[in-house]
Amino acid sequence: MSELDEERAEQHVQSTCFKKGPPRLVGVESEWLVQDHRDAGAPISPHRLNAAVSAVEIPGALPQGSKFTREPGGQVELSSLPAPSLARCIEAMAADLATLRQAAESAGLVLTGRGLDPIREPARVLQHPRYQAMESFFDREGPWGRIMMRCTASVQINLDCGDDTGEVSGYRHRWELAHRIGPVLVAAFANSPLRNGRPTGWLSTRQAVWAHMDPKRTRQPRYHTDPGTAWMRYALDADVMCIPGDDHESWLAPPDLSFRDWLRGVSGLRPPTVSDLDYHLSTLFPPVRPRGWLELRMTDAQDGDNWIVPVVLAATLLNNPRAADAAWAATDPLCRDVHPFPSDDVWERAARIGLADPELAKAARACFAAADNALADPGVPVVLRQALAHFAERYSERGRSPAHDELDALQHA
Repeated sequence: MSELDEERAEQHVQSTCFKKGPPRLVGVESEWLVQDHRDAGAPISPHRLNAAVSAVEIPGALPQGSKFTREPGGQVELSSLPAPSLARCIEAMAADLATLRQAAESAGLVLTGRGLDPIREPARVLQHPRYQAMESFFDREGPWGRIMMRCTASVQINLDCGDDTGEVSGYRHRWELAHRIGPVLVAAFANSPLRNGRPTGWLSTRQAVWAHMDPKRTRQPRYHTDPGTAWMRYALDADVMCIPGDDHESWLAPPDLSFRDWLRGVSGLRPPTVSDLDYHLSTLFPPVRPRGWLELRMTDAQDGDNWIVPVVLAATLLNNPRAADAAWAATDPLCRDVHPFPSDDVWERAARIGLADPELAKAARACFAAADNALADPGVPVVLRQALAHFAERYSERGRSPAHDELDALQHA
């Protein structure tokens, strides 16, 4: 593997992470907590989980080809193939999810959509050196990394970066709009108000956990007029978490070592390669992560089939020009600095009080309305518009999120 210098590393990050072209494809990654059907607080042993999901790990078992993976605390994830339309993406994920649910149910387990496990503190069940290094890295700054790894789940929406124009379809506009609607998605779909069975004071405790972790890899990048430059600086200035090696040796990197420092040479440490840089990029977790496409990572997992709604909302707001213009206008009050991004304070308000914040509530209602209008276009399956409208009527129009259902149930228990 060839060694890197700073210039090559900068070029690699920008060319790899922002692949430009007309926005066309849609994907989704759905994470799930795995609970016992009769006792949600019961620990699930690795042996039991292995037996339950072994059938879906067989090549071809998932009818639409989603990738099945496991998370460190026993959560499971399906990652869809890129689909040529929103409707096709939803259809494919629903089919593969039905197969996974059936496998879990046959073992007396259930897939639960919550941003944070409300009851348990699972042990780490994956022992790969990556996760050992990740846990040790985050332990330097408190318990937040362990909570993230073992207890959280999300719905992640994957959308093309966009083309090289200055239009709504351009990658600069889409990068900025994804960040502008981010706090709206946090607030509207907040679904993690409990930990250890008690309210945390946050509607999205999952987002609060991320906010307490290493800000150089979990907060949004510093604004720059060129997203590629912003991301390149962010990526190279972030500390190295893992140095991949043999599966039987430690992957932990020296403390306080940025990738840029590594590129400039460290005594006793081999020079980094392109593979090392690619691996480093996989250890960065901002709310919008460019991976050749835009990965929107800020949404709590949703129970039942409500995972459909954030996918429909985000994809429509970015991919439909009318909806994109309306969403941009709706989020203007959330961007009061000279730069068109919401501040960290807006993200915190979204996670803590959700749509009780008047500005976020108004923006959310406008974004849902814009998406609803766009979904009225001919050729859009009516079921998508119905799912969005049902969610809006139950939650966002009333200033609520799914987190309020959990809090209400706790109060009346």
